[in-house]
Amino acid sequence: MTHQQRPSLVLAPSVNTTTVVTTTTTTTTYAPIQLPPLPPPAEPKDPREYPLLHANFPSSIKRFPLVFPNGSRATFRDGTDGEGDLDEEEPIPSGKGWTMIRPDSTGSSSKVVGLVEAVERYGRKRSHGADNMMEGVEPTTERETHTPPRKKARATHLPPITTLNAAAPPSPLPSPHGSPPPQSIWPSAPPNLALTTLLTLPSLLSHFTSLPQPLQSHFLLTLLRHSPLPVLRTLHSILTPTLARDFLTLLPPELASHVLSFLPYSTVVRASRVSKAWRAIIDSDPVLWSDLLKSAKIWFGGVTEQAFAHSIYARRRLNILPTPQTLPLSHPYKMLFKSRQLTRTRWVDNENPKHRSFTAHGSSVVTCLLLSHGRIISASDDHSIHVYSPLTGELLQMLDGHEGGVWALAACKDTLVSGSTDRTVRIWNLATGRCTHIFGGHTSTVRCLAIVKPEWIEIEGEGGVITKEKWPKRSVIVTGSRDHSLRVWVLPRPSDPEYRCYGADDSEADPADEDADDNPYHKMHLEGHDHAVRALAARGRTLVSGSYDCTVRIWDIVTGECKWVLVGHTQKVYSVVLDIHRQIACSGSMDGTVRVWNLRTGQCQHTLTGHTSLVGLLGLSPSHLVSAAADSTLRIWDPESGELRHTLAAHTGAITCFQHDEFKVLSGSDGTLKMWNVRDGSVVRDLLTGIQGVWQVVFEGRWCVAASNRNPATVLDVWDFGSDEDEWIGEPPSGFYDDDTEEEDEVEEIEQADIDAMDQDLEVEASEESAEPEEPRECVRDCSQPLAVEVEDVPMERVEGIRASKWAPPSKPSGHQRNRPVLGEPSSRALSHPADSIPSRLPPINETPTRPRIRQKQRR
Repeated sequence: MTHQQRPSLVLAPSVNTTTVVTTTTTTTTYAPIQLPPLPPPAEPKDPREYPLLHANFPSSIKRFPLVFPNGSRATFRDGTDGEGDLDEEEPIPSGKGWTMIRPDSTGSSSKVVGLVEAVERYGRKRSHGADNMMEGVEPTTERETHTPPRKKARATHLPPITTLNAAAPPSPLPSPHGSPPPQSIWPSAPPNLALTTLLTLPSLLSHFTSLPQPLQSHFLLTLLRHSPLPVLRTLHSILTPTLARDFLTLLPPELASHVLSFLPYSTVVRASRVSKAWRAIIDSDPVLWSDLLKSAKIWFGGVTEQAFAHSIYARRRLNILPTPQTLPLSHPYKMLFKSRQLTRTRWVDNENPKHRSFTAHGSSVVTCLLLSHGRIISASDDHSIHVYSPLTGELLQMLDGHEGGVWALAACKDTLVSGSTDRTVRIWNLATGRCTHIFGGHTSTVRCLAIVKPEWIEIEGEGGVITKEKWPKRSVIVTGSRDHSLRVWVLPRPSDPEYRCYGADDSEADPADEDADDNPYHKMHLEGHDHAVRALAARGRTLVSGSYDCTVRIWDIVTGECKWVLVGHTQKVYSVVLDIHRQIACSGSMDGTVRVWNLRTGQCQHTLTGHTSLVGLLGLSPSHLVSAAADSTLRIWDPESGELRHTLAAHTGAITCFQHDEFKVLSGSDGTLKMWNVRDGSVVRDLLTGIQGVWQVVFEGRWCVAASNRNPATVLDVWDFGSDEDEWIGEPPSGFYDDDTEEEDEVEEIEQADIDAMDQDLEVEASEESAEPEEPRECVRDCSQPLAVEVEDVPMERVEGIRASKWAPPSKPSGHQRNRPVLGEPSSRALSHPADSIPSRLPPINETPTRPRIRQKQRR
């Protein structure tokens, strides 16, 4: 709109109809009322009030082509920055004999227009085609010569009429006078700018919608340049939520995970609080949390991580863990990350953990100490077992019945197994405090025992075929005694009938006279050691025993076969540990050495020297092997290479107890309990000082319990390194969880079939029954080159290793067994192989709990 044009208000004709005898229609027309002209707008000058006054336009809206409604073309250029900007030309690529033509031109020069002319040319066409004159305010000045003439109204011209009283109703008859001049309507007062501007808005909006998008953008930015700060703030409050886009939910899950992987864990945690959608994406992403575990250096190979995840899923099936009502369930790796972060930081940073002390067992020695499912379980040489609450220190149960000192303990859920100098093994129900079973058969002290739960293990068969099977089929107890032997028992279920051995209720009878074969829960008697069995460790099908006969033996607890006799130690073996995933076992001896054995070959991989006295304690985690000796030192080794990493030398007496994980070592000796940093070998703090001795120490998650002697009483100390709001789930020191419910979920017929199969020997041919396997050959070699001799090959029909099982289920596995998913297993589609790729001989289906998942592995 040019300055010479003045806006006018066009009034629509009014129509009145009066019916008397005949119908007379009167049409009154009004002359356009001229609006007062708008004064020229004031140009803003203060950048503080107009922050966008000197803002630069993007190049895409400073210069662009235009096509007007009549087909003519022009190039729009912003001329507000001066003539220099209008004359600037972008360099045009060219070469010898050629020049690139711009996409917005055809090679011929086009007219350059500015903002005012462009808006007028678009608005001119719209005003010509308007059917309703009240759409906007039209200028009354004469049009340009090239503008097409407007069409005349078809209605007949009526004489001018006048209305003397504007408030009176219109007359049905024509008036002899015309309308008064419009000047009488508007007083001679200054024009109302607000009213004038308001009346021009419809025309402005109609013109704006007809503009192309680049011109609309330029026009809006021009308005924003002239908008003060309060207006911009109002626009910002409206545009920001409107233009916001949740990019994380719009991305594919793989890309969202990749984007989040570049963030540190503190930022990821804050991002999970943005919205429920973000929390669902972040909390349920296993790849993200596994990457965070690795970047934080708290990922330990994958075995313990999968075990933790399996445990969390089992707890959720049992509704042990609280389930949020509005938020999605977190992936176990996220929970593991949080727990390990708390374990790494709270034990060091919390200088004042909650501490509670209380007496226990009078003044007797605490021989065993456990933390299991929110219970502290302690055993003593005073023949008793006590159960305490870690929260209050209250004595919950006293388990009395043994007639000798209790030197071995193992717990699983609500079941406790104990071994004593009275030569019996007792099974306790921790829910009721009753002794439900008493097993006899050992003729001397039961010095060590372990509960072996079913778990998925990899077994290498013929031709390097790796099968993943679940062994044992049912939980078992393995006990070692000073009578030179080991025994394997079935762990009774709570619903199984009770059993009491001979002499259990008669103080004069000797339980050693019990014929173990009469016990339905007794399965095997493993003989071979020539001296007392001092230590054992068992997982899956593998049992490792260390004896005072200076040897270590490897057994198959399913078949009872002694697979290896490991000879190399020159003095008594006091401690053994086992890692079935790496297929290694470690042993500590009175000769001051620690030996690492390869379970596949039976050879000694490493002989770790440095201790100068008895190595009585060993601990093995995914990254560290820790040995404790009577020379007052602890040593941290690399279990793969045998390299000595750190020597912990701050005690002044023999190490009586210790436990470690991937972050710390707690050790007791000479009246002190110390905490060490397992990664650099430094002392973190002293938890106990000024006492006579430390008998035992255990920890899990946020809890730590130590049994010590404070002359003359025995005291239990409990520390809580967490806070009330911490969701801290501890990892058991053995790395094996007893939350798995697959065994209990078996259908009743499969359970009974397992029991029946366990009571039967494998059928053998009559001609082969007389063929007895030869005894294992002892290896007598120089100690510097120890070599374990494998048991002589036995005919496959007699003992088939992993295939010879007393506990094999029926030949037809149930659908429940076939369809149960295995954590960490590839999908069945990924494991499909052509028929010619399957080895000719596989473990029979009726001798494995599920169909084995097979993959090829090159034999080293």
